[in-house]
Order: sequence, then C-alpha cells, then structure tokens
Amino acid sequence: MKLLRVGTAGAERPAMLDTEGTLRDLSGLVDDVDGALLADDVALRRVRAAAEAGELPALDAAGLRIGPPIGRIGKVVCIGLNYHDHARETGAEPPAEPVVFLKAPDTVVGPNDTVLVPRGSVKTDWEVELAVVIGRTARYLESAEEGLAHVAGYALAHDVSEREFQIERGGTWDKGKNCETFNPLGPWLVTADEVPDPQALSLKLWVNGELQQDGTTARQIFPVGEVVRYVSRFMTLYPGDVINTGTPAGVAMGRPEPKPYLRSGDVVELEIAGLGRQRQELKDA
Repeated sequence: MKLLRVGTAGAERPAMLDTEGTLRDLSGLVDDVDGALLADDVALRRVRAAAEAGELPALDAAGLRIGPPIGRIGKVVCIGLNYHDHARETGAEPPAEPVVFLKAPDTVVGPNDTVLVPRGSVKTDWEVELAVVIGRTARYLESAEEGLAHVAGYALAHDVSEREFQIERGGTWDKGKNCETFNPLGPWLVTADEVPDPQALSLKLWVNGELQQDGTTARQIFPVGEVVRYVSRFMTLYPGDVINTGTPAGVAMGRPEPKPYLRSGDVVELEIAGLGRQRQELKDA
C-alpha cells in the first residue's frame, strides 16, 4: 500500500493511493497514519480489505497539500557516510561501524513544502535518502534479517544539511542537521511488501533542473537490515520511528570550488524508484 497524509500542516488526514493512482480517504477507518496504525495488523488488514473492495471514498487531489506520510514521529535516526562513493567524495574513510546522529521530529515537513535556508547560512546542501519506517518495537536485534522484519515501509527523504554549522562550528553534527524544514519526507509510505529488495532502489536529485545525484542503494556500506539491527543495540526503536539511511555521491560539499550550495530561489527535486518524487523551492528563513 501507499499510505499518505493530506491537508494543511498540523491538520492532515490519512489517505492512500490506490493501484489506479486515485487518492482515497482513510479517515473513516483510522485516525492517522502513525506508529499506532503501523503496529496494528488488524487495522492494516481492514484498510487493505476496504481498498480491495472499492469501499474507500475518493479525494479530489487538486490543490490538496501532501504532508509527511507519518504523524507523531518519535525520533528520526540518521546514518552518515553510508555510501562508498559519498565517503570518497568527502575525503572520509568508509566507517567501520554506522555513523549515527539524530534529527528532531519537528524538522520533518511535507515533500513539496518550502525549505528554509537558515539565517547566516552559506553552505546549505542537499541529500537524497531512503527513509525506513519502523513497524515493530526493536531492541537488541540479533541479525539483519530481524532488522528487515521490523520495517513497516519505506519513504523518500531529503536530509538537508548546513555544512558550516555541521562541521566548522564545533561540537557534533546536530547544529547543521536540525534547522527548520530540514527533513522533507514523502510523498508516501510504501509498505514493505511492495519493496522486495531495499538494496535495489535508484535515487536521483536535481537542482534547478540539473541532475546532481544519481545513485543506488546497492552501494550502501551498511544495508537496511543491518542498519536497523545496529541502531537497535544502542536505542529502542518504536513503531513510527524513522531512519534516514544515508546519501550517495553528488552533494555540493563534494564538488570543486566554488561549491554550488543552495540559495533562496533554488528548486530541488528528488525521487526514489517506486517511492515517489519531491519538489521544494528554497526561501530565506
């Protein structure tokens, strides 16, 4: 299933995209697309049955905002330097263990919402990423296979980063990762049964119509199942938590000088095969 949330920010309602591409209203069946729904097999089966029976009312998508596909996110866990080619372009050695940092859930916005360039920023950068959404509580998992079994679905994420704040201002990466609007997510949560191999997905990103990133999850250093297993050894993952699994080569930081960092007025578009497409216009905060 392709689950999503539509409507004005803070007042989204649950929906799904059916096999014909029609937007369907789920608000008569479930309260929201969130961790509670993803952990409830009975409710998910009810949604599937209603969709297959043609019982869900259609929504007029014209002018309807698409919000983040998950509500009430508990935490956003991010994996840094998780592609061989991205590590090379930044001059870093491939890590021996996953590099883990957190983004605050309030950085998450809809896939087509405005992204704000922080005040004083000179190095706002783009990063297309595969996001993993947890469907079962995960703690101290023993194998990558267990990790995959705890995934509810997948989504497209834009891990926007401010590189000066991240690298040159002291401390950890958090200052460059948690600026307002720095995690567009969606348009859909695609349930895991529709993504048979998360290591076979193409990722692309364009800036002002020019292709900048063109990668594949096959190049991840730590694949999805291993990432979930590893993170579960350090923190408990709950239904509805999100893991951004890293970005391939092609970011502005990896380019020759003058590096083409983002500015107000730029337009970023990104997509992952089967998981949809995003478009954001950048404006000054």
